[in-house]
Amino acid sequence: MTNISYYTEEGLKKLKDELAYLEQVERPRVSQEIADARDKGDLSENAEYHAAKEEQSLLETKIAKLKSVVSNARVIDESQLDISKVLIHSIVKIKNLTNNMEFTYTLVADSESDVRNGKLSVNSPIGKGLLGKKVGDTAEIQVPSGLMKFEILEISR
Repeated sequence: MTNISYYTEEGLKKLKDELAYLEQVERPRVSQEIADARDKGDLSENAEYHAAKEEQSLLETKIAKLKSVVSNARVIDESQLDISKVLIHSIVKIKNLTNNMEFTYTLVADSESDVRNGKLSVNSPIGKGLLGKKVGDTAEIQVPSGLMKFEILEISR
């Protein structure tokens, strides 16, 4: 089963740039480290060689995962999205009904999430709870610390 994720053009470009960097810069660097360590003699007791091989394994795993994400990524034409309800890439202003604090978040794909900069993953508990809501709706969301209630104040793109 493929996990299709939706990105902005900017978000997808960042993913592709990271993949290119890992393949074109990091992979050759790690291969060179392995070759250098191999030249130092007995591989059974060569800590540098084993560390470089471990780094290569982790790097190849990261590259494979990133390739999978990029191959399943789709760019959303935001002009075609319904702004009457919360969807991915919506900018949502919400009010916590417990403490009356207001927050503004943009709902994004997992790899683009950055809560400190107002980008909330659509797969987070709050992101999932907001999807499909309209202005004036109350979202009751179960989070690890308990039940939270948010009022949707505004939706934009």
